[in-house]
Amino acid sequence: MRSPVGESVVKAKGLFMPGIWIVIIIAGASIIFAGFFFIFQSRYIYYPVRELAGDPGSIGLQFENVSFETTDKVRLSGWFVPGEDTRGVLLFCHGNGGNISHRMESLQIFHRLGLDVFIFDYRGYGQSEGKPSERGTYNDAAAAWRYLIEERQVDPGEIIIFGRSLGGAIASWLAQSYPPGGLILESTFTSVPDVVAKQYPYLPVRLLLRFRYNTAEHLGKVNSPVLIIHSRDDEVLPFNQGKRLFEIAKEPKEFLEITGAHNEGFITSGKRYEEGLNTFISECFESKD
Repeated sequence: MRSPVGESVVKAKGLFMPGIWIVIIIAGASIIFAGFFFIFQSRYIYYPVRELAGDPGSIGLQFENVSFETTDKVRLSGWFVPGEDTRGVLLFCHGNGGNISHRMESLQIFHRLGLDVFIFDYRGYGQSEGKPSERGTYNDAAAAWRYLIEERQVDPGEIIIFGRSLGGAIASWLAQSYPPGGLILESTFTSVPDVVAKQYPYLPVRLLLRFRYNTAEHLGKVNSPVLIIHSRDDEVLPFNQGKRLFEIAKEPKEFLEITGAHNEGFITSGKRYEEGLNTFISECFESKD
């Protein structure tokens, strides 16, 4: 006769075994996903488009096609869009998707604000050669800066570096190394690990990530005037990340709160957005007089 104790043990094993398999399956799936994420993570960072959708001429703006080279011998492409009665130059670092031809609305805005604009494509985007990487995008921004300084003879104090989304991380890196007249970060994150850790809280993403784009760290070393722009409606990058960047930035600094989604806030905010930019830009250049 089987003892009551023995029977209880058998039942416990019967209940316990399926639990073990569930844990094994979940662990295995997590390991596979983590491996996939580690190998292909660049696909989560960069969304380049090669074909240009148009050029500034299609919206009535004069422009020059620009070709320049990085220190690691990658040839990049960009546009120089001159303004009328310009008060300075804006170096435009765009986000992680598309290419320069998808920033026409911004070119119009900065043209209205009386700025020359130099916008360029990172390696692997648009007509630029190569394949994107974190170090590569930093090299690209540095090459764009040198083009303005060396080829166009622009005074560093007359340059405002602008970065949107991923471009904000690149712009902050550039500004810590090459001090501009001002720095504008729009809809930007504190770092890639901070963003991804919130999206995948069940994975050790800080150990898996090869990309850092540590905007917060770079921004803390910037000594130029800073404008942080962010929307509470941003569904991609939380508003509190923009506020955190503002806390980190040194004085003089300003915060412009806009409305609208991540990719449309600068459009839907309309007059408020342009007036905020104009105030900051004016203060940057007045301080140089």
